[in-house]
Amino acid sequence: MEIVAVIGLTEPVSGFMEPGPVLTGSVSGLTEPVPAVPASGTATLTAAGVAAAFVCAGLIAVRVRPRNRVGPLMIVIGLLWLVAKFAPLPVAAGDVRTALAGAWAAVLAHLVVAFPTGRLTVPVARAVVGTAYLSVAGVAVLGMSGLAPGEVVRGAAMSGAVLSGLAVLGLQVSRWRGSTVTRRRSLNPVLAAAVVATALFVTLKPVMIAGVAVQGLTPVMQAALAAVPLAYVGGLLRRRIDRGRVAELVVHLRGVSRPVSLQRALAGVLHDPTLEIGYWAPEPGRYVDVDGRVVPLPEGDDRVATRVDHDGAPLALLVHDPALLDNPELVEATCAAAALALSNERLTADLRARLHQLAESRGRVLRAAETERRRLERDLHDGVQQRLLSIPMTLSLAESRLSTHPDQARALVGEARITTLAVLDELRALSQGIHPPVLTERGLRGAVRELAALAPVPLRLSFELPAPLPVEVETTAYYVVAEAVANITKHADARRARVRAEHRGGRLLVEVSDDGRGGADPALGSGLRGLADRVTAAGGTLRIHSPAGDGTLIEAVLPCE
Repeated sequence: MEIVAVIGLTEPVSGFMEPGPVLTGSVSGLTEPVPAVPASGTATLTAAGVAAAFVCAGLIAVRVRPRNRVGPLMIVIGLLWLVAKFAPLPVAAGDVRTALAGAWAAVLAHLVVAFPTGRLTVPVARAVVGTAYLSVAGVAVLGMSGLAPGEVVRGAAMSGAVLSGLAVLGLQVSRWRGSTVTRRRSLNPVLAAAVVATALFVTLKPVMIAGVAVQGLTPVMQAALAAVPLAYVGGLLRRRIDRGRVAELVVHLRGVSRPVSLQRALAGVLHDPTLEIGYWAPEPGRYVDVDGRVVPLPEGDDRVATRVDHDGAPLALLVHDPALLDNPELVEATCAAAALALSNERLTADLRARLHQLAESRGRVLRAAETERRRLERDLHDGVQQRLLSIPMTLSLAESRLSTHPDQARALVGEARITTLAVLDELRALSQGIHPPVLTERGLRGAVRELAALAPVPLRLSFELPAPLPVEVETTAYYVVAEAVANITKHADARRARVRAEHRGGRLLVEVSDDGRGGADPALGSGLRGLADRVTAAGGTLRIHSPAGDGTLIEAVLPCE
C-alpha cells in the first residue's frame, strides 16, 4: 500500500504502493475513476486505523480544549489521509493524489511544530510550516499543469519531503533541548512519537527512491504515525490523573506545618520543581516569601505568575513555568485545594514581613540617630564647647583687672555676656533639630497651623484630637505633616492641599493630600523613606498613594496606647 511521510511535502504513488496492479485508461483525455484501495486487507485496516486515530483524537481534543487548535489540526489530518488513501480519483490524476498526500503531511508538520497550543509562535517554525504548505501547492500545480514529466514532479516531491522532514526533526530536537522539565513533561509523549515516525520516514525514503523493496516496513511507519494522536490522548488522560491527585494533596496538607513543605507539595502536584509562592502582605502591599522578603514579579517569557484570590482579596502568587498555562484546570484545582493552607501561611508570611520591615526600619533609624548624635557631638565640640571655655577665661581676666583697670574689666564682662547669649542661641538652634520647639509650645494643632501659615500652597486643616496626645505620637505626626508639606511645596505643583488628623479607636490617623502631579515614590526619595522608617519605628504604618497625574495621598496610622 501507499506509505506517506510523517513530515513532508508530497508523495509519489509508484514508490509507495505495495505490489498490486494499478488500472489505467483514457478516452479522449477523460479517465475512469479507480479507487485507491491498498492491496492487502491488513494494510487497509492499518491505513483506516491511522485516519480513525487522528479524527477521534481531534474530536476529543475539540471537546476537552475547544480553544486549542490541536484538535482541528488532527481532524484535518485524518480527513486528508482518508481522501488520499481511499477516495476514488481518476487514475490519470495521480499527481492530485500526490498533492493530497503532501497536504496531510504538511498539516502534520504544522501540528508537531505548533504542539501543544496549535499556534506558531516562533519565526523559524512559521518559516518551516509555511514552506511545507507552499511546496505542496507548488508541486500540485506543477504536476496537474503538465509543465513537467510526472517522474520529475514526484522525484522533486520526494526530495522535498525528505528535506522538510529533516527540518522538522531538527526543530523538534532543538525545542526539546531548550525546554524546561515541566514543558518536557507535556511535550514528551507526542514529540517522541512524532520524532520516531519522522526519523523512520527520513531514513527509509531514500531507500524507497533507490528502488529497494521495503513494503514490510509500511505497517511499522503507519503505526508510528498513529502513535502521535494516541500519545496526545494519553497526555489528556494523564492530566485527568493529575487532577485526581489533587484530592491527595488535601490529605497531605493536613500534616504540613512548614511553608517550605507547602511549596514542595504544590510543586510536586504541578510537576514544576521551580515553583515559588509569594504571600500577599498588606504592608508593604506586595507579595513576600516565607521569610518576609519581597517576591518580585517575573520579567521575560521564561517565568509567569498566577495570582490566587480568596473572596475577592489577594491571597498568594504562584511564580511558575509557562508550561502550566497549558493546563489551567490543574492549577485552578490545586489552588482551590490548597486555599486554606495558603491562607494560613499568608498570615505567617505577613507577620514575618512586618517583623522584617520593622527590623529594617529600626536599623535605619538607629543608623540615622547615630549619625545625628555624631553631628551634635561635633557641633557641640567645635562650637558651643569652645565658646563656653572662653567665658570663664574672660571673667578671670576681668577679675584680675577689676581694681587696676575697671573700664577694661567692665568691657570684658560685657564680652562674656555677649558670648553667653550667643551660646544660648546656638544651643537653641541645635535643640530644634532634636525636638521642634513649636510643638512643645503649641501642641500638634498649633504646630500644624504654623506649617500651614508658612506654606505657599493653601492648606485646609481638620482636627479631631483629644488633649493631650503622647509626646512621641505628636512628634511623629508633626514630622509626617512637615515632610508631606515640604514635598508638596517642592515637587507636587499643587493648587491646594488638605491635612486631617483624627483620633479613633486608640490610633491617630494623619492624612495629607494634594491635587498635584502625583508620582511620588518612597524608593526614590530619602525624605519619604526616612519618614516611613520613623512611622514604622513608632509602631505605625505609612501608606502612600500617588498615581501619576492624580495627586498624592500620604496616610499615617500611629498607635496612641
